[in-house]
Amino acid sequence: MKKLLLLSILISGVSQAQFFEDAKPTKADTLKGSNTEFRNFWDVKKYDIVLEPDFEAKSIKGSNKITFEIEKDILNPVFQIDLQKPMKADKIAASFPIVDKKIEDDFIFISAKKKFKKGEKYTIDVDYSGNPVIAKHAPWDGGWIFTKDKNGNPWMTAADEGIGASIWLPVKDIWSDEPDNGITFKIITPKDLIGVGNGKLIKEENLGDKKSWLWEVKNPINDYSIIPSIGKYVNFKDTFNGEKGKLDLDYWVLDYNLEKAKKQFEQVKPMMKAFEHWFGPYPFYEDSYKLVESPHLGMEHQSNVAYGNKYQNGYLGRDLSGTGIGLKWDYIIIHETGHEWFANNITAKDQADMWVHESFTTYSETLFVDYVFGKADGNKYLQGLRGNIQNDKPIIGTYGIRNEGSGDMYPKGANMIHTIRQVINNDEEFRQILRGLNKDFYHQTVTTKQIEDYFIQKSGFDLQSIFDQYLRTVKIPTLEYKQNGNQLTYKWTNVVPNLKLPIRLADGQELKPTEQNQTTTLKSDKPVEFDKNYYINVKQVN
Repeated sequence: MKKLLLLSILISGVSQAQFFEDAKPTKADTLKGSNTEFRNFWDVKKYDIVLEPDFEAKSIKGSNKITFEIEKDILNPVFQIDLQKPMKADKIAASFPIVDKKIEDDFIFISAKKKFKKGEKYTIDVDYSGNPVIAKHAPWDGGWIFTKDKNGNPWMTAADEGIGASIWLPVKDIWSDEPDNGITFKIITPKDLIGVGNGKLIKEENLGDKKSWLWEVKNPINDYSIIPSIGKYVNFKDTFNGEKGKLDLDYWVLDYNLEKAKKQFEQVKPMMKAFEHWFGPYPFYEDSYKLVESPHLGMEHQSNVAYGNKYQNGYLGRDLSGTGIGLKWDYIIIHETGHEWFANNITAKDQADMWVHESFTTYSETLFVDYVFGKADGNKYLQGLRGNIQNDKPIIGTYGIRNEGSGDMYPKGANMIHTIRQVINNDEEFRQILRGLNKDFYHQTVTTKQIEDYFIQKSGFDLQSIFDQYLRTVKIPTLEYKQNGNQLTYKWTNVVPNLKLPIRLADGQELKPTEQNQTTTLKSDKPVEFDKNYYINVKQVN
């Protein structure tokens, strides 16, 4: 395997098993990834979850009360609840008469015989138990983790972005439907361990030789962000005075890493200041910001960011850009927190549009560097990431089957956004577009088209061909040129038809290439230099 491909997989926090190049999508793929007739008439409002893991048995049990609202009048519907094998539903009940329950593969189908009217609210309760799939290489392959810390204490959690939350929890497992009113999450642990969930801790209770930890999320939350962490944790707190007032900073780390964590997590406040500058207020003030030490590298669990970067800068001590700039800060703190805006605040409706999460979040690294260390370092870091681009397949995946596109959604997608920033050529206007995205799509699920249209409308530039070029093809625009003294002849090759991508030379002179040769007069007869902030290839021809 090529080194760069390996790196692309490493930084791609997604399940490679979800790629379908060699397999035809199955009925199960469609049921998992589409808004089917079993899903499209009801909207989840809240989950009330109870979970109790058994470390020795590598099993879990619990319940989920699903509160939902009917979105259209419908007669005798069938509801689909997702729960992946080998997990099983022990008991299913509802606030309406159930006439049939059928379990088929990873799905529970609940049939009702009555007329449901738009606006009515109901509940479905599922008790569940079993031995969930164990992650072999979390967070990339997905599953539960039952391990021990260095002192031999049980340490448990899960990671399931690619494979789905239904690997352990009965839910409506589709990105386009988040519980609008949040969740409650009760975690039951042995009395000597702590259970950390999403949002804020609202109740702690002794249960004999056990304890329960009740967490509450008030905002909408994507299913794959709902994650428990159970271990020998200690807690320390801080606050950040942000754009919406006081934000609680809540840190849960293994007891023997407390001093390391206090030092490393000092990066959080300058990061928050940078991200609020570029993106607007942190989207979940009501639920706090939390870093929780995890036995895997990290994930963007909403208000519950998993941290496993071993208290060092870079990506496990490496700089993904190869420039040295990535060693000035902790990759996991910065990247996974960037997802609070792009993935958790703004969530793609379909996994095929996962670039909305990863491209903007990878670019958030550049914006953080730009704000904290200066624009020159930001540009240098971003350009360095290009060495990880594979151009193996389009960034947008196949819709309706839980299929994400190329891992290039990370470095290439970020370079596309940086290229668009150059086209806009006004950093304050660009910043307002990013802030506007997070305000106008606040707590919403979106499509690629919505994001494209927003950029086009707010920037005043026809950016559609640029999006098409970088998201839907593997072709990198090539600018062929010939210089004769101060005369420059140039044209695009390897582009989508009528690519509208103006570029600037290093001296600021603008060119508007087409697929036909054009000639312009340069400011001097010195060898021409092109602005390196555009993700293009440049080729001198005779």
